[in-house]
Amino acid sequence: MLTIGILGLGEGRSTMSAALNSSRYRLKTVCDRNEELCRQRAKEFDFHQYTTNYQDMLDDKEIDVIAIYTPDHLHAEHVAHALRHGKHVVCTKPFIDDLSKAKELLDLVEQTGKKVFVGQSSRFFEPMKRQRADYEAGLIGELITIEAYYHADHRWFLEKPWSLQNSFKWLYGGLSHPVDFIRWYLPNIEEVMGYGMLSSNGQKGGLKNSDTMHFIFKSTDGRVARVSGAYTGPVQPVTRDSEMSCILRGTEGCSQGDYMDLRYAITTNTGEEKIITWEHKLKHYFRFEGKSHHAGEYQNYLEYFADAIENNTVAYPDVQEGVGTIALLQAMDQSLQTGVPVKVADLLKAHGLASL
Repeated sequence: MLTIGILGLGEGRSTMSAALNSSRYRLKTVCDRNEELCRQRAKEFDFHQYTTNYQDMLDDKEIDVIAIYTPDHLHAEHVAHALRHGKHVVCTKPFIDDLSKAKELLDLVEQTGKKVFVGQSSRFFEPMKRQRADYEAGLIGELITIEAYYHADHRWFLEKPWSLQNSFKWLYGGLSHPVDFIRWYLPNIEEVMGYGMLSSNGQKGGLKNSDTMHFIFKSTDGRVARVSGAYTGPVQPVTRDSEMSCILRGTEGCSQGDYMDLRYAITTNTGEEKIITWEHKLKHYFRFEGKSHHAGEYQNYLEYFADAIENNTVAYPDVQEGVGTIALLQAMDQSLQTGVPVKVADLLKAHGLASL
């Protein structure tokens, strides 16, 4: 059994539930600078071992893994501290916010021998797990193209003051989920082109950056993919569409994973068509009010990480894949600003990361 500490108790709420309900982990300590939030989580989970000082967890020799759910701009610093103190790391997406910080983290992973796993939770939801397994089993043949999107009415999110700051971008906060699906199946994205706009709803709500975006990707082998995101307008009923979806089109079949709807459809290489749902697992995935937290997928990925630590295998997305995704997101951001295609390799080379 691994001993875990959790830093950041907003999103870390789901990880508290995951760790407390897993036979693979013992939750030792949780940490947040906001002591009132610490007390709130202590009452909610009847777990009272908390601190407001990150150093307390770093100095605790019993803690094997630190799970990090702090604001994006703090990730690199917090991951580096954990590695220097001999901890394995789970870090929520997006992994870091600045490629200039990547080289230090890559070097620390190599020097310490510790594992860094990017908590790209979307991969660990039931439809996406099944879609990947069917793809690897060859049920849709050779992949031709992939489409992914995240369309949600997140106007409620604008009540959070930090969402209205210049630093907040839906490109990183939301679109990073479907972008990860693209990289999962087409890891070698060479070039990206995109357009974005700030809708009238977003302007009215006080957003500073694009809330509506569409991108086309080209991989080194010539295959293309597309991704889109829209965040401040109404959406279709779930019986008609999904807020987040991944569609694989292959030479012999096609599949679609509908994220939070726990729904999956496939046309196989035998011509068979089927739709699968997982209503019986709703309580595993959605443990709190509504669908604002998905603790079940966090438990899935924590246990996957435990396997990797115990068997000394790579847990994907690892640190290299995490950095690669940030490079792609920053290339997308640059394309939005310039209106021209951007080559991912140019950004990596500019930060001394050409080997990736």
